[in-house]
Amino acid sequence: MSSHAAHIVWDWNGTLFHDIEAVVSATNAAFAEIGYPPITLEKYRELYCVPVPKFYERLTGRLPSGAEWEAMDRVFHRHYQHHRLVCGLAEGARAQLAGWQSAGHSQSILSMYGHTELVPLVRDFGIEPHFIRVDGRTGPSGGTKAEQMVRHLAALEGVDPIRTVVIGDASDDATAARHVGAHAVLYTGGSHSRRSLEAEADGVPVVDTLAEAVETATRLVA
Repeated sequence: MSSHAAHIVWDWNGTLFHDIEAVVSATNAAFAEIGYPPITLEKYRELYCVPVPKFYERLTGRLPSGAEWEAMDRVFHRHYQHHRLVCGLAEGARAQLAGWQSAGHSQSILSMYGHTELVPLVRDFGIEPHFIRVDGRTGPSGGTKAEQMVRHLAALEGVDPIRTVVIGDASDDATAARHVGAHAVLYTGGSHSRRSLEAEADGVPVVDTLAEAVETATRLVA
């Protein structure tokens, strides 16, 4: 890799993988488990935050108990595995991955989706060769991305955080980028609306397409 090359750390769910409808359906199944009514896509995207139990508190008015969280998490993942089967890559994802690689830059994936599920999914889409590393969550669900980002970048030989851009659909992606001294670009196609992203972006660029995300990333590390 060239010493002048830049690096993108891509988020998966809601960014490269367009699965927001599957996520909302699985969330509603989890809510039904404890007797809460379903929510709309619009409400989800206005209120989403991490850690996920805090998001549930925003929606229901209280934090779930430990037992409730375990039950909801189990139901969510069971339903998500079913609904995600009809989901595909986000619009323009293949072209942007190929273009960034052709420009001589590197890229990786860091996701809060389980590692053992993530790797074969990326492989099945035929995009694995674009990445120098693919990392999913290996611990319990419900956490944040900052510490995972530290470990992810430490494992990427020759990647400089100052020449790195994190592209994701949640404010947690921007927080993780700041935690390691990297740039961030936030994409409106996933878990957040533009309004909610801009409210929490703290100056981080917010874009509506992956093409805009890569264009912005290029400017940030130029």
